[in-house]
Formats: sequence, C-alpha cells, structure tokens
Amino acid sequence: MSKETQTGLPGTLTLKTGTWDDLGAMAREVRYTVFVQEQNVPESLELDEFDSVSLHVLVLDANGHAIGTGRLLPDGHIGRVAVLKPARGQGVGECIMRALIRAAQDQGHTSVELSAQCHAAQFYERLGFKQDGEVYQEAGIAHVFMRCDFGLV
Repeated sequence: MSKETQTGLPGTLTLKTGTWDDLGAMAREVRYTVFVQEQNVPESLELDEFDSVSLHVLVLDANGHAIGTGRLLPDGHIGRVAVLKPARGQGVGECIMRALIRAAQDQGHTSVELSAQCHAAQFYERLGFKQDGEVYQEAGIAHVFMRCDFGLV
C-alpha cells in the first residue's frame, strides 16, 4: 500500500511512497522517458531485480500524472532518481531525495549512497553528499559514487 504526503512539495504536487507493486507502473514510465529515451540507456539495464525489494517515491502533478521518481534499496543505496524534463528546476528532485533520505533514516540507516551522473553531482552535493572515488562509466554515462552521512545533513 502506498502512502501519500504533501509536506515540502512545491505547488499542488503530491508525493507517494510505496512498493513496486503499488507505484511501479507510473515510475517505469518516468524512468523509461528519462533514462531510455533521453539518455539512451539500454532498456535491458534500466529495470532490475532491485525494484521489487526497494521503497519507491513518486511525485505526481496536479492532474495525477507522474513527473518524478526514485528508489531506496534495502542496503541504503538510492537510485533511479528521475524527473521529467518539463518538471526540472522546480524542486521535484529535491523533494524526492529528501523523502528517500528520511525513509533511510526511518529504516535505521546512518548514511545513504548513490551512483550519480556527473552532470548531477552538484545537485547531490547541495543535499549533503560527498564524492567518494573516481569518475567511471555506467551505461555509457560518466558517474561518480557519492555518500551522505546523516550527521552532515
């Protein structure tokens, strides 16, 4: 069952958290648009075995359409954060990240980590993440590993 909240969202947006069974259909659409269509990530790499065991966050616009998503794996890894192009720059990504960080804290994690596309590293730095390691390629896109210790948030 998904949970709905309005806290901290810009305008008339709704944030939902839930399982892949609850939110996967809408999250898949956002991820497909951003990763497969925009960034040319092979479709076979986009969906994986971690979707079914992760907590998912979905942001819906005033009409109930999904405009952003992200997931928290059981080990505290955040991934698949995606916001549709028309909704970028409006705080949607930050709301997704803050919800995922809160969920990780609620689950007892003392930190979270993620594999950031290099062009988004500054976004994550503003949320308290620090680069940990060198740049590497994943699905043909430059990435860097980042970590956020909750004592620093």
